[in-house]
Order: sequence, then structure tokens, then C-alpha cells
Amino acid sequence: MGDPVRLLIHGASGRMGRALLRLCAEGAVDCSVVAAVSRRPAQRVVDGVPWFAASELAGVPAFDVAVDFSLPEAFGPLLALCRQRRAALVSGTTGLSDAQRQAMAEAAGEIPLLWAANFSLGVAVLEELVERAATALEGWDCDIVESHHVHKQDAPSGTALAVGAAAERGGSTPRYASLRAGDIVGEHLVQFTGTGERVELVHRATNRDVFARGALHAASRLRGRQPGAWRLRDLL
Repeated sequence: MGDPVRLLIHGASGRMGRALLRLCAEGAVDCSVVAAVSRRPAQRVVDGVPWFAASELAGVPAFDVAVDFSLPEAFGPLLALCRQRRAALVSGTTGLSDAQRQAMAEAAGEIPLLWAANFSLGVAVLEELVERAATALEGWDCDIVESHHVHKQDAPSGTALAVGAAAERGGSTPRYASLRAGDIVGEHLVQFTGTGERVELVHRATNRDVFARGALHAASRLRGRQPGAWRLRDLL
């Protein structure tokens, strides 16, 4: 085995950031967290990991891959740092502007970069299966039903839209329905209906750690790759 992947965790005080740090400490992947970045860190060192304020980003030590779950206003400086240092970037930050997405596309010409709305490995496989089904089942109805906890605001979910985009690539025109109930982590049902028969593809997440594990999986596979806009399914 080679040297551990040196990770920068950006947005480290958020829910995903904390999960990433915990899983790395538990040895979930062969990685070493060299720095954690948050808006205003409460401590300078936590469990041996040095913490930096967002305003100190330029001073972080050398890293192979930045894993980013932050806010749109913090995304630009991190992208610039990755380009400057020729480091890979894995990001799940949502709410990016068109200008930021354009900047990502330009950066992909210089560094390996992966942005995803959902880092579940199962969802990555679901997207591929949906595209294949849509291609094969020409003319069938396509419906996507997504269910999440009561506190989730956006509907349809970003994952549902990503799965719907896969259906569109296969030639289907998906319809969406959203349910908000209890503490559901995330469920996505894709239903193809023809005359007298129906095909259902379902993914259920029962633990939010699946998203952090997927992001770490992507980071471990992205180091050393050629520059480009990578997809999670490319790294399975």
C-alpha cells in the first residue's frame, strides 16, 4: 500500500465535516487528515488534527485532496487554493451559483474534481440503472417518489433531480412526487410503468454516514487521477 491520502476537511464543524473527521479517526479509509477548516474553530488542535479558520486557508499544510461540505461563500477560495496547489477536490456544497459552476468547469481542466449532490455509492449505481432502464423501456411512464425527514425544505430533492437527469439521458421524461415525514434519512423510488407491467428501482439510506463514507471513498480514489470533472460512478 502507498502512503495515506492527505486530506483537507473543509467545512469541518458542520454535520458532514464532523462525520468525515470521525470516520477518518476510526480508520474508515487509508487517509490522514492534515487540516480541518471551519469559519471560527473553537480549538486549534482536536484529536491531533490542526484546525484553521476560513480566513487562514492559505496557510494550511500540503494536502492531496480537499473534501468540502461548506457554504457557497466559502467555496471560491477553496477552489482557488486547489488550483494553485494542483490538489484534487471532492465537494458536496450545494447552492452554488452559475458563476461558481463555471469556475468548477474551468478548474476541471487543471485538477481532478468531483461534485455530487449525493455521495451514497448506492445512489451512484441507481443513477446508472435508471439510465439503462429508461433507454430500454422506450415510451414507458417514469415517476420518481422521494421521501425525507420533515425538516428538509427543498423538493424535489437534489438526489431526485440527479436521478431524473439520468432518466432523461435515457430518453424518459420523469415526473416527481415528494414526501416529508418523520425522521426519514432518504428514500428514492423510480417507477417505470408500461401496459400491464411495472419496474421499480429503490434506494433507501438508513444512516447518514453513508454519505461521508462515499465522499471518503471518492477522495481515496481521486488522488493521482488526471484532471477532469469526475463522477462518483466513475470511481466505484
